[in-house]
Amino acid sequence: MSARLRETAAELAVLLWREHTVYRERSGGVVIRGDHVERWISLAPTGVNGELLVRAGRILPGGTTAPARCEAVADPAAGTPGLAALCRRLLAETAAPTVHREHGGHPAGPRRLRIRGRRDARRTGRHTGAASWAVLLCVTGLFAVYVYLATRSG
Repeated sequence: MSARLRETAAELAVLLWREHTVYRERSGGVVIRGDHVERWISLAPTGVNGELLVRAGRILPGGTTAPARCEAVADPAAGTPGLAALCRRLLAETAAPTVHREHGGHPAGPRRLRIRGRRDARRTGRHTGAASWAVLLCVTGLFAVYVYLATRSG
């Protein structure tokens, strides 16, 4: 199964991208990596009737792979062109920005919404808090005592 999966992945990689890298995953699947388009496709056996689990995701800056954004189960009997069509659909879904309705319909991207906590809500505009002033006052007092004792003994 592993050799046949690798052959299928190599044929599929040629149909998807001109520049690609095909390698074996630790789990036994095969990954097709298109660094120039910053996308990857993973093919793994599901263990049910020879079906394949096809997953697609992005390649992050620095070359690390992000978790899969979409996946589908495919029948390898459909042939390489059928798998290529499925992979193209998954890659298109991976490239499209997802929209979160509960956050006003802004597309989700690398930026995350910042949720303001209680600490941020307590700030009313002053830059230096009372605790900081107390620390500064204590340090100044200790310095004054040191200077007083140093001049008195000297």
